[in-house]
Amino acid sequence: MNRHENFSAEAEARRDRPSRPWSPGEAQRQDMLIRYLGAVATAAAAYARTEEQAPAGATGRPVPSAASPPQPSSPPKVEIPLVRDVMDVPAASLRDDLPYRDIARLLAREQVGAVPVVDTEDHVVGVVSENDLLAKVAFEASGHRPGHIGRLRERRLQSKARGETAADLMTSPAITVLPGATVAEAAWLAALSRLKRIPVTDREGHLVGVVRRNALLQALIRDDAGIQAEVEARIEACCPPGDRESVEVAVHDGIVELTGRMPPVSTDRLVAEVENIADVVEVKNLLTAA
Repeated sequence: MNRHENFSAEAEARRDRPSRPWSPGEAQRQDMLIRYLGAVATAAAAYARTEEQAPAGATGRPVPSAASPPQPSSPPKVEIPLVRDVMDVPAASLRDDLPYRDIARLLAREQVGAVPVVDTEDHVVGVVSENDLLAKVAFEASGHRPGHIGRLRERRLQSKARGETAADLMTSPAITVLPGATVAEAAWLAALSRLKRIPVTDREGHLVGVVRRNALLQALIRDDAGIQAEVEARIEACCPPGDRESVEVAVHDGIVELTGRMPPVSTDRLVAEVENIADVVEVKNLLTAA
């Protein structure tokens, strides 16, 4: 191995090695993240296909065509979850003239890291967070003065840190989502903006709720019982009665384990079907030839 190859191998190893030891629950957290990302992609793709293929009515939602009779053999369409189904109502908020000490008390009382800021008509005008308060305290305590490099940016930060009310400290404009948006769209927005909570507003900008990233996660990822039910339905649909009688299914953290006896042809077909089920992380094929 030459010098360049050795350097490349070392760099690859550093990238693959975690920067800190994993906690006991880290592996499960990583699995949940993978399932979350896969669910977002699957839901977004399904929504896009629905919008492209189905005719839209006056409300913009797909409606059945009179020229196309219903297809009883088609599987039932899965309802796309919306933000209104998982958002928290009512949502805590604060006025833009609230002093920063009262902001700290409200965040502590509500046990949240950020709260929407609203004006007198309940329009969302920004979001204030614990980080905004900590930045204010840290900036004042440091006695830092802006230097020649980055002076304009630092002066803006210093001016913000000197603020006394939510209007001075908040991040504005706020990133918001409509209640009629899909959970997949909101999850994608939360991922891009790195937010744990997103204000939900109507089309006029009035606050109607808040959606948490954890709620989006739970809406997109089915539990193991739901996955097992679909796997069993696939077995019923694609395998002859004689082949499926001895098959047993177990699901744990999205990992499907198939045990029993089945002819190789049916096994290959079944494994392919299960691998295509949304939220399935892995298929452990422990089936033996019948």
